[in-house]
Amino acid sequence: MQRYLLSRIGQAVLVLWAAFTIAFVLLQALPGDALLIKYQNPDMGLSPAEIEDIRASYGADTPLFLQYVHSLGGFLTGNLGYSVQAGVPVVEQLAASVPATLALAGLGFFTAVVLAVAIAFLSSLAPFSWLRNAIQSLPSLFISVPVFWLGIVLIQVFSFQLKLIPVINPPEALGLVLPVATLAIPISAPLAQVLIRSIDDVRTQPFVAVARSRGGSNAWVLSHHVARNAVLPALTIAGVLLGELIGGAVVTETVFGRNGVGQLTQEAVNSQDAAVLQGVVVLAAAAFVLVNLAVDLLYPVLDPRLKRKTGALT
Repeated sequence: MQRYLLSRIGQAVLVLWAAFTIAFVLLQALPGDALLIKYQNPDMGLSPAEIEDIRASYGADTPLFLQYVHSLGGFLTGNLGYSVQAGVPVVEQLAASVPATLALAGLGFFTAVVLAVAIAFLSSLAPFSWLRNAIQSLPSLFISVPVFWLGIVLIQVFSFQLKLIPVINPPEALGLVLPVATLAIPISAPLAQVLIRSIDDVRTQPFVAVARSRGGSNAWVLSHHVARNAVLPALTIAGVLLGELIGGAVVTETVFGRNGVGQLTQEAVNSQDAAVLQGVVVLAAAAFVLVNLAVDLLYPVLDPRLKRKTGALT
């Protein structure tokens, strides 16, 4: 088990390093310079020499390799640099923006899981084949809907047409309804597809036939015997989807005008603030890595067979 744990942690560290390096290279390759965009403004009245001094204070005049080493060293110590536009540490900006995004992503993921489980169970218990086919077609519909388009449609229907949720300054709880739905619907689709396929596979196993022969109803067999064995493949895809929710939350926050990492990212893109964008990429990669690491470590707990295999590796 110790070797298994160290292997997974090593993989997580490697993924984080790769994400940081690729983001650094791509951001440096983009045209434009956030420092010049801000300080070459004629209204500021700065001379070229003063601008060069500012660039030197940010380390922008050093070779790219040294900038990378300095940025990587800061990343390892929790220092993600300074925002050119805001003039404050990127860590402070992320700390102020992350809680709102985490709340949105967490509620979106919970709603997606509930929706996926409901679709999978209803399709398994549907008494008619046409109803089962109709329910199973929902994930294909959900996954094909772009997040930004879905958000706009929900605003149009529930805010402008039905007038159930105000667009401007809604109550906090009510204001989360449409963004959470916008996140949850596309995320629930692949999770529901995996659950449906996994349930169908498990129901063909001999132990399910034994449970039915003892008089168990379809609902009882599904909840007591099939569900636990079918959840393992879905757990893997759930970890991937939860890691991707940060990216989905960025788009959703932009559509609904919510404060969070999405708004911070949009402002950083507009001003080409590379330090902030680098911090957002690292944050998203860290969320993805930590969630999937937790899933990997949870797998042997849920499946004793995997626990025995990992124990055999030590």
